[in-house]
Amino acid sequence: MEKLRIFYLKYKHAIPLIIYGIIYMTWFAWLEKNTTGHYRIIHMAADDYIPFCEVFVIPYFLWFAYVSAVVIYFFFKNKEDYYRTCIFLFTGMTMPSIHVYNSLGAHFAIIRSKCFEKKKGIRIGSLILASSIIMATMFIKQHSVFDVLTAFVMAAVMYTLVYRYDLLIAVREFRNKRKAKPQIG
Repeated sequence: MEKLRIFYLKYKHAIPLIIYGIIYMTWFAWLEKNTTGHYRIIHMAADDYIPFCEVFVIPYFLWFAYVSAVVIYFFFKNKEDYYRTCIFLFTGMTMPSIHVYNSLGAHFAIIRSKCFEKKKGIRIGSLILASSIIMATMFIKQHSVFDVLTAFVMAAVMYTLVYRYDLLIAVREFRNKRKAKPQIG
């Protein structure tokens, strides 16, 4: 019983994620089973210029490993980064392109993490993988350009919300540096 209590105390921050996953998967399964009839096809003229390229199914499916690896890494590494990563990844479940939104969230988590600050190869690899996943959503005709653009907008909003604290600190430090410098005039 003591081992269970220690495990709970160490990983209790994952409970909201587990609860969300259960609710989301139940909701998703219900929608898949019960949504029929009236629906709207999302399409933009730019979609007609994007060819179908079956090779892009590879990065499309790599998304599962990419996003899972990022969440698992931050789950065991740093609770603050874990929460930020999860906020990105799981608020996107309602967006038109979860692949795009979550790839952006995973990449942002990697480039903002102090753990990967000096690991240029991982950061570049993350950018390449995220970019190829984003392109894959259009090249395998899973999503419209509109879905991708919408996911970028949502990611930009969430980036600001998730890293707002960091942005406020940066602005405060910038203002303090400006005030500290003597004005020549």
